[in-house]
Amino acid sequence: MPVRPALAAALLSLPLLLGGAAPAAELEVTLEHLRNGKGELQLCLTREAAHFPDCGGDPRAVTRTVPAATRVVRFSGLTPGGYALSVFHDENRNRKLDMTLMIPREGFGFSRNPVVRFGAPKFRQVRIDLPAGFSRQVVQMQYVL
Repeated sequence: MPVRPALAAALLSLPLLLGGAAPAAELEVTLEHLRNGKGELQLCLTREAAHFPDCGGDPRAVTRTVPAATRVVRFSGLTPGGYALSVFHDENRNRKLDMTLMIPREGFGFSRNPVVRFGAPKFRQVRIDLPAGFSRQVVQMQYVL
């Protein structure tokens, strides 16, 4: 018998009522189609549309910098809710997405893998809802040059 949404919400809030911590969300991100293992991957997870895609100025953003050879990155202890993930392949380790004539020279990717034509996608296009517990997201890296 399926659990009804109201019952599921009540069960998830039970730890709060009993004095425990709210269940956290955990996100496992698998990165595909990386051009090479040079440099680093810069990942940014934000709940704020105003701070997407670079998380600049977002004190609650969760960021990771990992070697480019890394294919799986985990974010733990997240508050359940809506997030947007952006990734770029910082091949020269200068901590910025290098551009030539407004065209990215390094790889990039987003949650939900939108087709990118001109500029970064909108927050609503890449928003993922993380429930309490474990979730997975596959990000396919894109390279223009």
